[in-house]
Amino acid sequence: MSIFTSLITSTIGESRGVARLWLEGQKLLRAGVKIGSNYTLRENVSKRRLELNPTVGAAPGFVVSKRERNGVVTPLLEIRSEILRKVFATARKVRVVIRLGCIVVTAIENDARTQERLDRWTTKIVKGEPLAVCSLFHGGGVLDRAIHNGLLRAGVGSFVQVGVELESQYLDASLRNNPMLWTEQSIAICSDIRDIRRGLDIPKCEIVVAGIPCTGASRAGKAKNKLLATEEHQSAGALFVDFLDFVRYANPAVAIIENVPDYLTSTSMMVIRSVLGGLGYKLFECVLRGAEFGALENRERMTVVAYTNGAMTDLVREDIEPVRVKEASLGAVLEDIPHDDKLWKPYAYLVDKAIRDKAVGKGFARQLINADSVSCGCIGRGYAKARSTEPFIQHPVDSSLSRLLTKEEHARVKTIPEEIVAGVSDTIAHEILGQSVIFSAFEALAQAIGRMIWRALDNRGCIAA
Repeated sequence: MSIFTSLITSTIGESRGVARLWLEGQKLLRAGVKIGSNYTLRENVSKRRLELNPTVGAAPGFVVSKRERNGVVTPLLEIRSEILRKVFATARKVRVVIRLGCIVVTAIENDARTQERLDRWTTKIVKGEPLAVCSLFHGGGVLDRAIHNGLLRAGVGSFVQVGVELESQYLDASLRNNPMLWTEQSIAICSDIRDIRRGLDIPKCEIVVAGIPCTGASRAGKAKNKLLATEEHQSAGALFVDFLDFVRYANPAVAIIENVPDYLTSTSMMVIRSVLGGLGYKLFECVLRGAEFGALENRERMTVVAYTNGAMTDLVREDIEPVRVKEASLGAVLEDIPHDDKLWKPYAYLVDKAIRDKAVGKGFARQLINADSVSCGCIGRGYAKARSTEPFIQHPVDSSLSRLLTKEEHARVKTIPEEIVAGVSDTIAHEILGQSVIFSAFEALAQAIGRMIWRALDNRGCIAA
């Protein structure tokens, strides 16, 4: 007995306003479909499955006709029925398996995954349940807390289902200082993301949040490491692949990425766009500037929001509205440091370096600011090292002295809640803050996402009047 099997990916079309599935060719003949056979249709909406079985003497169903082309006769089966749309809703393609003359039609994996995540997302929001977040490259939890706060502003709860962070001190700080993010169901993973096993071990989540390391993407990182492309960086260059793996397995309805603006033109981002598009996501991309969202530090970060059609309405830049007003000057966030405090230092080596750089035409001047300054430049991960181009507060009386911002001041210029870095050393605090985001910018982004979520549910008729 022949057990020849044909597997076909076919498109659901339309004929005279009715959904239609068209099957023909030697693939049918070899798998047992005979010309003149009559097929009856059986549906299973919950499993998104149709079965067509040959019958004898039954009421007319779908009859296999024939087509002759170039002297070759092949079977042709047209399934024209509204049942196709009832079972497969918005799906455009289906998987058809034919064996021993029996035909089984199911959703292709991508469509099934899309429907699964949308159903899971909708059920949770309608029931008022918090959305599960998969947080990658978690750091001290700055980005995740901003997303959490912004969604909450719009009436959508969330929690970290899985948090992945390589640095133990960063993760410990988040677990201690961000109690609103972590629950009894959370999984905290302190590991290199590349060492984490993929597959069923990764739970389903509604949102994936990732601040993909920018070491190889920033201009400074490329120059320091002599890189021609982001992907050349030995440790960080391929981490976007791990992000995509987690999206594939966690199957979120929404994914949020942040990085330096240059990342938008990287090869990594080209791949991300292609893969996420293939997985059924629509993408929104923009650059968020700190000064536009109430921050004294005008840090720029690109963000990408990948979302499933139906999970939220389309997002545009104008939807992202500031959630706070910027302080008039730096004096509003500075601590009252005594004039004779040990924090004030001459930093003679930086003064000498500035003189040398100016003499040879380098643009590495020191950034000296005071209480009257209306903004400050970007403060990076290595701020505690007292590097030449990052902001220093100039002594109000002795111009030969200056100091670094304290960790509390650093948090304030980025609009980050100070308690996020409570209980850690100044060095670790500056690392957590220096590689994070402008808190209020991503809080505003998440609030906009929250509004788009409710708008989409209203459009779909999922909210009771």
